[in-house]
Amino acid sequence: MTHRRAVLLMLVVTLLWSTAGVVTRHLEAARSFEVTFWRSAFNALALAAALAWMRGPALAGQIRRASASVWVSALCWATMFTAFMVSIMLTSVANVLVTMSLGPLLTALFARVFLRHRLPTRTWAAIALGSLGLAWMFGHEMQGGPGALIGVAVAFAVPLAAATNWTLLQHVQRGKAGSASDPDMLLAVLLGALISAALTLPLAWPLQAGAHDLTLLAGLGVFQLAVPCLLAVWLTRVLAAPEIALLGLLEVIFGVLWAWLGAGEAPSFAALAGGAMVLLALLGNELLGLRSRACGTRSKN
Repeated sequence: MTHRRAVLLMLVVTLLWSTAGVVTRHLEAARSFEVTFWRSAFNALALAAALAWMRGPALAGQIRRASASVWVSALCWATMFTAFMVSIMLTSVANVLVTMSLGPLLTALFARVFLRHRLPTRTWAAIALGSLGLAWMFGHEMQGGPGALIGVAVAFAVPLAAATNWTLLQHVQRGKAGSASDPDMLLAVLLGALISAALTLPLAWPLQAGAHDLTLLAGLGVFQLAVPCLLAVWLTRVLAAPEIALLGLLEVIFGVLWAWLGAGEAPSFAALAGGAMVLLALLGNELLGLRSRACGTRSKN
């Protein structure tokens, strides 16, 4: 896969990820931990079906023999699956997404410290501009009160786990590049969903969701989690961890837009201005990257 196609596919991933906020605003009875349980459970069912189709009877044995890296990644996925849904039920979609968008900065720092990546100046500049825009959004969107503060605190676990996960996945994929065991990290997404569902079921009991809510949550589990998460893991073969995290910032823009159009959560001018800065950072980084790669190709020829 070319770099350009990988970037386009990552944009599709962020578009799918961004639908969670608007969908949860249309739930009738399910709340907090029950929302998390059902989404993770449907996610696990979809992933189990997909991986069983891809690997057949060998899947059970692969799970039993999963390495420590797979389990660490699974815990990261479980943290992201759980913290995101709990936080989005405690505070606004914008607050959660803005907090999550600390991910690129944390990922770049983790990649620099643990993988010794030398990031180009343009990427650092893009992260700085994107972070500035998100800080602007955060400063104006954050509402006082204990509920919002708790929601933001819970949401912070998402970028922390994501940065750890992207860095780990990059390390594993580079170490196994070209081998038949490359896709093994896909098991971590399934295990993470199972861990999240198991941990939240006792807290979700008694279950209140009806047919309407279950339909929406099934859609989230399959199309907002299972499909894009599998694609994201696959794309770590082509895209660097900081670049994946930076492109993931588009979830903020898409998510706030969906919540605005589909649930009436209108963003303020500050949110729109901050979002514009994020988009500028993303476009600038990608355009400069394309130019740099094109110059490198011409110099080789």
